[in-house]
Amino acid sequence: MTGIPLLIFFVLAVVVMILAISKWHVHPFLSIMGVSLILALVAGIDLTKIADVIGAGFSGTFTSIGIVIILGALVGVLLEKTGAALKMADCVVKLVGKKNPELAMLIMGWIVSIPVFCDSGFVILNPIRKSLVQKTGKSSVACTVCLSMGLYISHCFIPPTPGPIAAANTLFGGIGAEVNLLLVMGIGVACSILPMIAGYFFAAFIGKKVKAKDEACNSEAIKQSYEELVASYGKLPNGFAAFAPIVVPIILMGLASALSMAGNNVPFFVFLGKPIIALAVGVLLGIALLAEAGKMGDFYNITNDTLKTVGPILFVTAAGGVLGKVISSSALITFITDNAGALKAMGLIFPFLLAAILKSAQGSSTVAITTTAGILAPLMQSLGFASPTYACLVTVAIGAGAMVVSHANDSYFWVVTNFGEMETQDGYKTQTLGTLVIGLAAIINVLIVSIFA
Repeated sequence: MTGIPLLIFFVLAVVVMILAISKWHVHPFLSIMGVSLILALVAGIDLTKIADVIGAGFSGTFTSIGIVIILGALVGVLLEKTGAALKMADCVVKLVGKKNPELAMLIMGWIVSIPVFCDSGFVILNPIRKSLVQKTGKSSVACTVCLSMGLYISHCFIPPTPGPIAAANTLFGGIGAEVNLLLVMGIGVACSILPMIAGYFFAAFIGKKVKAKDEACNSEAIKQSYEELVASYGKLPNGFAAFAPIVVPIILMGLASALSMAGNNVPFFVFLGKPIIALAVGVLLGIALLAEAGKMGDFYNITNDTLKTVGPILFVTAAGGVLGKVISSSALITFITDNAGALKAMGLIFPFLLAAILKSAQGSSTVAITTTAGILAPLMQSLGFASPTYACLVTVAIGAGAMVVSHANDSYFWVVTNFGEMETQDGYKTQTLGTLVIGLAAIINVLIVSIFA
């Protein structure tokens, strides 16, 4: 099958994949793998080569990105378990002041979710949110929304969160280049500005319309709860040590990149600047925090739990790589290349819409990001996204789409609604509408940045 019939079948295959995940509750890994196999058969790929194509797509993803995802997740868990995430939050509160709890929650959420999953980040920071609400008398809902939006933006935009790492690696592979993780981080930060502003003002607006159950909670009880949480970690690390597992890897990658642009490729700094090595340094710094806290006995279980958490993400990411490999091995690429005018005209809106459809349909931002990247990777050259900068912009455009929208099929929706002490209908007014607002603001930000790319 070739031409328009193959394109129609591909669209139907994506629809079936979405239905399988969202309506029939088939695991994303099996859904994507099944659709990939069927697509390979219908596309007329040589029967003797289909298994090799699937194997190449699967192993290629693991080879290039598996270790980076594991190390990035491990850094996040170490920050969580040692109390470093709480310390970072405290530093943000001191920076913006207790009289601006909404801004404090927005910024600390954005920082903490760079290495820590947004679900975990919300649970970790929620006692601080409650304490600030009681101390300042500000809206509980406004603070909840600010915390949720801050966490969500960096979760979808900035490595070492697994979704953006996996997407960047897949898309850079589509243009035949080595992933520039620092460039992805930089553009992710730049594209966070408008959604952060939009999230802040939306929170201020909706906080006047919706009230949470904890608006009138006992102040002493909340304060005690927060103090008990801090005490459970023992002595919190100092600010420099808390930020080091995130900041040092960024510095190492930045230094290597700067030296490379200057034409001075010092082998030692090239080695340290590789994402795998830089993140390994971050892990070592996290282990140092664990040792300082006297919790080295927990390290085995921490690593084991991290691998259990990351495992499904790795497999779904690899399945997305299989789908991308099948697409690139079919006649679909030739057809789209010959008729790419309409899709090219959509520009970065196309990856945004594709990710938004997948996100809204099946709930997981990470699945939406990795699956969309797998679909787009073979099309990058045809769509005119052939440069490293555009690979980064497509990564962030996908992340913007993966924000739209968080509702009942998303576990994060229930974390925010339940820990934010809101009714389900209030969750739709706050979390669902809020993620629509920041998602739209995010793609506008991406389009503005693309003008200067």
